[in-house]
Formats: sequence, C-alpha cells, structure tokens
Amino acid sequence: METAKVMEYARSLLAAHGDKAQAEAAQKAAAHEAAGEDADAETWRAIESAIRQMRPPHQG
Repeated sequence: METAKVMEYARSLLAAHGDKAQAEAAQKAAAHEAAGEDADAETWRAIESAIRQMRPPHQG
C-alpha cells in the first residue's frame, strides 16, 4: 500500500479509536499474521507505525 493511503488509514483509525488506535492496528496485524496473510499484516504494521509517529510524545 502506498504511503499516502497508509497515512489516510492511520488518521482515520486515530480519529475513530483515539488512544486505542495503535493497539487496534497491532491486533489487526497479528490476526493477519496468524492467518498467513503477510501482505495485509505488513500493511497493518505500517499503519501502526504511522499512528505511533502521529501521536504526541508522552509527557511526564
């Protein structure tokens, strides 16, 4: 999946799930990996990474 699409999915997931978006993407990636769907798992890992980059750093 192209980078622009990954970013679009990541933004949508973040808007829909807020703080839980990254975990949601990780769960989807794991499910695809378990099913042997490597390409889909890779896409969800990219989305997970994009969400991680979009979120502000934790402040202590």
